[in-house]
Amino acid sequence: MKVLGVAGYSGSGKTTLTVRLIPALTARGISVSTVKHAHHAFDVDRPGKDSYEHRQAGASEVLVSSANRWALMHEHRGAPEPSLDDLLSKLASVDLVLVEGWKHGDHPKLEVHRPANGTPLLAADDPKVVAVASDADLPDISVPRLPLNDVEAVADFVQAWIAEG
Repeated sequence: MKVLGVAGYSGSGKTTLTVRLIPALTARGISVSTVKHAHHAFDVDRPGKDSYEHRQAGASEVLVSSANRWALMHEHRGAPEPSLDDLLSKLASVDLVLVEGWKHGDHPKLEVHRPANGTPLLAADDPKVVAVASDADLPDISVPRLPLNDVEAVADFVQAWIAEG
């Protein structure tokens, strides 16, 4: 599986680009999964649901299944957060995994950058950035600059990047 981070600072448009890029890539026959890093506690179920009650009771894992989907929730229970590689190993094989978050990870990244946000350009110091999608001209970068609002152009780049192997 090819792994490509969608990296950038908060408010840059990572989620918006990812959500637009998935259907553009799948329409081209590319199978895509995603991994999203959250910097805060989160729940995928809610109080009163059986799965929530199972977790609250101390279950290490709770798997919920229906005719439409299944979800596995794993509680760390004090153990360290797993690495990105550990999490990727749990996914079924696809052509591409888009990783949102882990901007300082050691995997190839497509940076989403908006100069108006006043944040630094990751590509300036991170050799793992393979391209930058931006809403402005970036004259001093050594990687391709992609138009942030042209999802087909970004998908063209990603498709070619996958094909490079």
